[in-house]
Amino acid sequence: MDELDRQLINRLQHGLPLVRQPWEALAEELGSSSATLRARVQALLEDGTLTRFGPMFDIERLGGAFTLAALSVPEQRFDEVAAVLEAMPEVAHNYRREHAWNMWFVLGCATPEGVAEAIARIEAQTGLPVLNLPKEKTFHVGLHFAV
Repeated sequence: MDELDRQLINRLQHGLPLVRQPWEALAEELGSSSATLRARVQALLEDGTLTRFGPMFDIERLGGAFTLAALSVPEQRFDEVAAVLEAMPEVAHNYRREHAWNMWFVLGCATPEGVAEAIARIEAQTGLPVLNLPKEKTFHVGLHFAV
């Protein structure tokens, strides 16, 4: 990772400029070209430095729902269960934790009822109970990880 990669990652954590040509505005800001910046983002995704690049929607304002959930997965089944979650479009991401509830994931569904349906499918496909942790209150935290 070079200095331009660092500047790009740091800047993108605050979003793309909300203008007609955001990559051009960003290129001017960082002293590069839009093609170079897009290629850099793609390379960072391909090498695993970035795991996701895309918009963040407030799904509840669009009529949908999301929840944080967890599974307690036996180690010998971890990859198998992770593959089940990764195949579901409702699963935004999942990750391992060193805890009895060792697989955590976020479900985003088009309707509030969709969360319950997705949980039921996960339980049916894995044979494991899902710990559902729906949001009780919204807090906006401006999180930025300087690179």
